Amino acid sequence: MERTGSRTGPPVRLSRLTAVLSAGLLAAGALVATAPAAGAADADLARNGGFEAGLDGWSCTGGSGTTVGTPVHGGTSALKATPAGSDNARCSQTVTVKPDSAYTLGAWVQGSYVYLGASGTGTTDVSTWTQSAGAYRQLTTSFRTGPTTTSVTVYTHGWYGTPAYYADDLTLTGPGGGPVAVPAAPTGLRAGTATASAVPLSWTASAGATGYRVYRGGTKVLDTTGTSATVTGLAASSAYSFQVSAVNSAGESAKSAAVSVTTATGGGGGGNGGLPAHALVGYLHSSFANGSGYTRMADVPDSWDVINLAFGEPTSVTSGDIRFSLCPVAECPNVESEAEFKAAIKAKQAAGKKVLISIGGQNGQVQLASTAARDAFVSSVSKIIDTYGLDGLDIDFEGHSLSLATGDTDFRSPTTPVIVNLISAVKYLKAKYGAGFVLTMAPETFFVQLGYQYYGSGPWGGQDPRAGAYLPVIHALRDDLTLLHVQDYNSGSIMGLDNQYHSMGGADFHIAMTDMLLTGFPVAGDQSKVFPALRPEQVAIGLPASTQAGNGHTSPAEVTKALDCLTKGTSCGTYRTHGTWSGLRGLMAWSINWDRFNNGEFAKNFDAYFGS
Repeated sequence: MERTGSRTGPPVRLSRLTAVLSAGLLAAGALVATAPAAGAADADLARNGGFEAGLDGWSCTGGSGTTVGTPVHGGTSALKATPAGSDNARCSQTVTVKPDSAYTLGAWVQGSYVYLGASGTGTTDVSTWTQSAGAYRQLTTSFRTGPTTTSVTVYTHGWYGTPAYYADDLTLTGPGGGPVAVPAAPTGLRAGTATASAVPLSWTASAGATGYRVYRGGTKVLDTTGTSATVTGLAASSAYSFQVSAVNSAGESAKSAAVSVTTATGGGGGGNGGLPAHALVGYLHSSFANGSGYTRMADVPDSWDVINLAFGEPTSVTSGDIRFSLCPVAECPNVESEAEFKAAIKAKQAAGKKVLISIGGQNGQVQLASTAARDAFVSSVSKIIDTYGLDGLDIDFEGHSLSLATGDTDFRSPTTPVIVNLISAVKYLKAKYGAGFVLTMAPETFFVQLGYQYYGSGPWGGQDPRAGAYLPVIHALRDDLTLLHVQDYNSGSIMGLDNQYHSMGGADFHIAMTDMLLTGFPVAGDQSKVFPALRPEQVAIGLPASTQAGNGHTSPAEVTKALDCLTKGTSCGTYRTHGTWSGLRGLMAWSINWDRFNNGEFAKNFDAYFGS
């Protein structure tokens, strides 16, 4: 979240370019050096790699690709793809391959920052790139497929803000995939700890499977591409039976052996914090003013169910000592007194609203690098909560607050002090204030969904260590977490579970990003490290309230499409979700002030949709 209105993008974007390019150099150097020789029986498996048949077989993001007659490397046509805004002009196709086999990927490219790569390999996804190619230059990389991999996605793309690039004569050399057989039924189906409304399931992968179907009492309830899923919307104190099947292009396997589970009697998983079934969350500029103007607590419209006070900030980046005060009169002439502010909070709470202190924001960098900082955080945040009689805490750490140390590669068992200490501090606060304590988080997509591709500094080093850095925090606190509302704005394009890049500003981005949270995903593509799905009542979609509030504003019509797709399975467009979640909690907006400035458009659309 930011003190000002819109900006060109979050601070992480600049370092991300440098870091990802550095990682690409390291990866490309290592991979090209170990490229295996093609066997005598190997063939070129890429379809229309010379683009002589236009874009047949290829899919380009945002309509960014076309074919041209010049410049070409071979034949009469080549690909021309143009990055625009947050779209890096990614063109891709999926190719059938053999498991546990070696492949060499090559292409001729021309332009600045042109990438060539393969994803879904089942081992280590690869990419290589050229910083500048004034004439056609060959890129080559290689990989080995995993023991169950039957298809991979090959792609090329440019970079944000760069001119059009060209690609031609793309080849994927290796053994062709044989006839696809129906996979065997999954084994090892087991259930985790059930809550009153949800049961987490996991199972052993089936060779050749591209996805799985989960059944409850013989009725299919969801699809997933991973080997874990959470079935939600269940009744408390009730017995259920679950099975899972494996699917691929050849068909569906028999169902697994069943597992029986009885849900808990109530509560569980952080509860709902006393929130309504569908909640509207907003940030109130309480400690500063900007172009939207200052809004007094008493004047916050009734539509807002959770009011996050922006912001509590540290006395220094590493002190852990958080302070909060109302906006100075010189900056906010209409600011209320402390007594009026506290009284207005009590009135909101009496009306069923929750008021939280939000820590961080764009300027409030918080690094709990020591146990002393952790303890200062607990003490100072407790004082703010007690002074104003607040209901809980919102964690809005941005910028360089969270990053992963080199070698910290498993989100399930983090070792980086700033991560470990934050988790410890929040657990202490939750224990101190009890079951009614409301805990929310507002990370940027860079720190969450980007973790599907990159996690920390990566296997070769050089990546931005902040990539995916919120994942260990969310995972460790998932049983205490009331609500996660990722900021679907001020974001570059992010790869979804369809292995396509999605750009902010429309329904598609929110559908893809939310589906990742409700389905779960392998972190950095590692199927042995799957981030489990969150429950739908723990998830809200974060958006700018108006065009002035931040990049990535989404019109009310597109917000409605996203909600229809995620909660009803309609209006989904081209992205196929892995389930339908009527229990999705709601929406978050930056900010209440900006929505009032825009005549309450955001809140009115929420109320109209959910019938408030």
